[in-house]
Amino acid sequence: MQKLRVVIVSPALADTNNGNWQTARRWQQLLSAHSVRIVRQWPDAQADDDVMLALHARRSAVSVQAWHARRGTRGLGVILTGTDLYRDIAHDTQAQRSLGLAHSLVVLQGLGLKSLPPQHQSKARVIFQSTGTRQTLPKTSRHLRVVMVGHLREEKDPLTLMAAARLLSPDTGVFIDHIGAAIDPALGQVAVATQAQCPHYRWLGALSHRQTLQRIQRAHLLVHSSRLEGGAHVLMEAICSGTPVLASRIDGNVGLLGEDYAGYFEPGNSQALANGMLACRAPQTGHALMAHLRHQCALRAPLFEPQAERAALHRWVQDLWTL
Repeated sequence: MQKLRVVIVSPALADTNNGNWQTARRWQQLLSAHSVRIVRQWPDAQADDDVMLALHARRSAVSVQAWHARRGTRGLGVILTGTDLYRDIAHDTQAQRSLGLAHSLVVLQGLGLKSLPPQHQSKARVIFQSTGTRQTLPKTSRHLRVVMVGHLREEKDPLTLMAAARLLSPDTGVFIDHIGAAIDPALGQVAVATQAQCPHYRWLGALSHRQTLQRIQRAHLLVHSSRLEGGAHVLMEAICSGTPVLASRIDGNVGLLGEDYAGYFEPGNSQALANGMLACRAPQTGHALMAHLRHQCALRAPLFEPQAERAALHRWVQDLWTL
């Protein structure tokens, strides 16, 4: 295999610690057989790369255009995020131009392809992100511990979780930990107010990746309430930690969990989310429901193995270089 110089363009770097950065850093590691670097924008002082992997059609559009102006389509790949697929490519000319300039496109979950314009679907492929299998940590039997992970911003719809918390009585035995920085300060204010009103809800703010994983491993359930999503890595981390999921029924979640998954609620429906948490806590039927959700998640776990993602990435890089 020829060793190539690969540049990953990521609008987010380590200081933001969001999904884009986690993807860029993991891909750098998985592609370590090549020479791989991560930049916020290209070109820079080291712009002698062979292949560009640009995360985000809109936010990396300037870099995509600069590469195409110098190199044409050879080596140019674009990864579509949730905001690309489910918002920007419908109306943003920069995002649309990135689709046209790229030699090939990648989506991160199985339903992403159908959201692309028909003329670009033939040059797109699915690459599932990966995470290592982690030990399922002991979970208390005294109550149901629920965790939600995601910075407080509109796309993640934290208000649905907070509204669900207010619908639950403190004596139901459901305790909610909410992890994420207040990207939208107004949402942070609502989280503070919800915490004051609901003793069973805690907003923990931003935690390190290691601390977050430990919370996921110890939780009975992960809640994922997003309104749009390209393929949330936190879902894979929960699945591969033995922690089942209650998720909004959107393409980005269904494309990871499967059409027949039993843990969906309709986007924005706080009552349905509250009911789902209570169902998992129910004395007579909750144990069976939780066991069913864990089984369904375990069936999906092989999709997210690191060796599968590594092989898919290497094929993509080679295809970009050889045209």
